[in-house]
Amino acid sequence: MSSRHRPSIESRVYIPAPGEASDVELMPAGDVTDGVVRAGGTIRRPHQPQSLAVAAYLDWLEDAEFDASPRFLGRDAAGRDVLTFVPGQCAGSVPELWVQSEELLVSVARMLRRLHTASSGYIPREHPFPPKAVRPDSPDSAGRTLVCHLDVTPQNVVVRGGVAVGLVDFDLAGPSTAFKDSFNTAMHWTPLHDPADLWPGWESTDPFRRLRLFADAYGWDDGERRRLPAVGIEAMALSRERMRHNAAALGGGWARMWNDGVGELIGRRAAWLEANADALVAALTA
Repeated sequence: MSSRHRPSIESRVYIPAPGEASDVELMPAGDVTDGVVRAGGTIRRPHQPQSLAVAAYLDWLEDAEFDASPRFLGRDAAGRDVLTFVPGQCAGSVPELWVQSEELLVSVARMLRRLHTASSGYIPREHPFPPKAVRPDSPDSAGRTLVCHLDVTPQNVVVRGGVAVGLVDFDLAGPSTAFKDSFNTAMHWTPLHDPADLWPGWESTDPFRRLRLFADAYGWDDGERRRLPAVGIEAMALSRERMRHNAAALGGGWARMWNDGVGELIGRRAAWLEANADALVAALTA
């Protein structure tokens, strides 16, 4: 839909098709958002403080012809955000073995690069993202920031025919940098974990080979490849600080994750990145 013919975000109201409300399916709960349902060809999500910012970003992506994100349709009679449903398969909370596909990994990296290209130039002036209570991401060396997804996990990527075709759950979207978003994505998909925290069935995967495949498909330059361990270690320190703050301040899913030991997991991941820094750079630059 062209922005010239699109109602403002605040005034956009979704009117369901006849019989649509009877076709309701509860969607898997996310880490921090519960109560998401599918109704016909739509997804209904609880309205949140960042909802208007996310809706404006999705409008931008639509106008940029990025075809892998949902479209914001408005709010329904219950006040929920209504988005288009992106059909396909997403990984479970413990990713299935099909998620190990190298073809899928490469397609995720390419889709993320397309997202970042589509996001270029977007400045959320009218509907800014809520400021982070714990310090925001710093810009890159050229002083640039980019609105990014920031949560491209296997659970948030829609797959059809063995390749990534969609990206959902923009709850954590906000200003960051393309490299930080792509590092975060690679961390989940490679995955860059302490061996003690690998998902069952993932013990024999080669994170160094998978990281190189991701980097080549996304297009990291030599400087980014050499900076990855340091950027990753810094990101883990900030992630742990934010998780601890959100658990105490917001409760809910944040507190659940913190009580389940996510702080310790992040610490182990940082230690693994530090211990394997040279091997990671070698794998990326050889």
